[in-house]
Amino acid sequence: MAFDCYRTLFTNDHADWRAMFREIVRGQGLPVDNEELWTRWRRYELQFRQDRTVLDDQASSPAFKSYEKAWTECFERVFADLGFDGDAAAAGAMCVRHLGTRPIFPETVEALKALKDRVKIGVFSNADDASLRPLLRTTGLTFDAIESSESTQVYKPARAAFDRILSALGVPAGEAWYVGDHLYDDVVGAHGAGITSVWINRNGETADGDVPPDIEIKSLLELPELLDELRALH
Repeated sequence: MAFDCYRTLFTNDHADWRAMFREIVRGQGLPVDNEELWTRWRRYELQFRQDRTVLDDQASSPAFKSYEKAWTECFERVFADLGFDGDAAAAGAMCVRHLGTRPIFPETVEALKALKDRVKIGVFSNADDASLRPLLRTTGLTFDAIESSESTQVYKPARAAFDRILSALGVPAGEAWYVGDHLYDDVVGAHGAGITSVWINRNGETADGDVPPDIEIKSLLELPELLDELRALH
C-alpha cells in the first residue's frame, strides 16, 4: 500500500502557506502585503502545476523542475511584476523547508502501525526530498519504500511515478493500493498504472472527475478494516 503525503498523511492547508508568506515578507522586509504576495505567487505556482505533466502524451511533458526551482522562479516573476528586488532563491528555499514541518493528521500513526503488520507500506509524494524525508522521520515509523517527484524526476499523475513506487516495494500493480486525497494526481494516476485507487475524502467532497476512485474513505483508520474484510472474502 502506497500513500501520498500531503493532505493524506500530513496537513497542508492554505493557512500554513499564508503564515509562511508572512515570514517571508517580514524576514526580507518586502514592500508588499503578504496576502498580495501569496495571491500573485499562487497564480504562477498553479500554472506550473497545470503544465508540468502532459498526461495524454507524457513524453512531451516539460523538463523536470524541482519544487524549489519552480517556486524560486515564481517568486522571480512576482518580484519583477511588482518592480522590486527580493531574494527569490531564499524565498523558494524557505518554502521547501517550511513544507517539511507540516502537522500530522491525528490518525496517521495509529493507522500506519496497524497496516505495517499486514502489508508493505510506501510513500510517493509530489515533493522535494528536503521536505519529504525530514517530515516522514517525525512519525518515528519505518517505511518499506519512500520515493518523491524529485527522486524520480517526474510528477504524479504520470505513470512513471507509480511504476517507481511499485518497483521500490516489489509489488505488482494488481496487488497494490494507492491512497491519496487528489482526484487527478492520485486517483487518475493510480488508475492509469493499474493500481487500486483509494480516495481519502475527509471533507465529504463530490468525486466529480472522469475517473472515479475504486475505494473512498473518510479516515486512514478504515484501511486496516478494509484489508481484513478483503482477506476474509478470500
